[in-house]
Amino acid sequence: MNYDTQTRPNGVSSITGEVLTEAMPWIKNVTGKTIVIKYGGSAMEDEHLRAEVMADIVLLKIIGVNPVVVHGGGKAINKVMEKFQLPVEFVDGQRVTTDEAMEVVRMVLTGQVNQELVAAMNEHGTMAVGISGADAGIIMAEQADPALGRVGRITRINTSLLEDLVASDYIPVVATIGMGEDGGCYNINADVAAGHIAAAIGAHKVVFLTDVDGLFEDYPNRDTLISRMTVDEAKRMVEEGSISTGMIPKLSSCVHALEAGVARAHILNGTIDNALLLELLTDKGIGTMVTGRDDVESFTAQPLGNFAAKLAENIE
Repeated sequence: MNYDTQTRPNGVSSITGEVLTEAMPWIKNVTGKTIVIKYGGSAMEDEHLRAEVMADIVLLKIIGVNPVVVHGGGKAINKVMEKFQLPVEFVDGQRVTTDEAMEVVRMVLTGQVNQELVAAMNEHGTMAVGISGADAGIIMAEQADPALGRVGRITRINTSLLEDLVASDYIPVVATIGMGEDGGCYNINADVAAGHIAAAIGAHKVVFLTDVDGLFEDYPNRDTLISRMTVDEAKRMVEEGSISTGMIPKLSSCVHALEAGVARAHILNGTIDNALLLELLTDKGIGTMVTGRDDVESFTAQPLGNFAAKLAENIE
């Protein structure tokens, strides 16, 4: 869309009205619906960028979306492990997680990263609630591979706590620690967790914020960015192994969520300003969108609920 930037007599650029007009049907489409947002990568490491992303999520909540945030924290975990002189080892992109490493993973994800995200969001009002996948057994898991130690394979998602928080107009922020069927804890891949949670709670969309612009046919050739694909095409790419190792869990999770009934999945660059808003609330969008087999956008608005009360204390 080519925006006219002509300034009107009152000093307001006409671009504002055009942007709002374009966004209106998309706002109506997502109002009242649940969207799972997997947050990670460089967008999480930069404090200023993190604050912007959290503000965008709050804005989505204000317009009536029910966000559920799922996060990892690989770079932060690496820093602490190096500080404790613990080996950092990966096999096929998965962290080898010894018992000692698991303690670091729990400490960093729940005690540091999770609370930083909650604090950044709650600067705008008291709406974010930090939890881990082990709380109330949200993420139940078993050992994926003895060679990987305490890396978990998800066995089921218990949705009650998440649904209660969403129904009470809170934004759950979930650290990806799983409760083991054996009573212990497991390190869960955040991409995989987001896909499973989206499927289990019947989310409308699942969004993966990453460090690249989306899915490429020939990475890093920017001209090969795939802006839209079907779940069958995504499934075929995973099976053929024609994508980069880092994209496999993301695209596999898109497939898992869409085959469970989630309408759409999005992979986009979280370091781009307002990436979430551009993807969800504009005609063109950015990144890669994966659609289900019966993809139909319905523009029906739902009531906003009582979320505004959680912002009242910050309004002068």
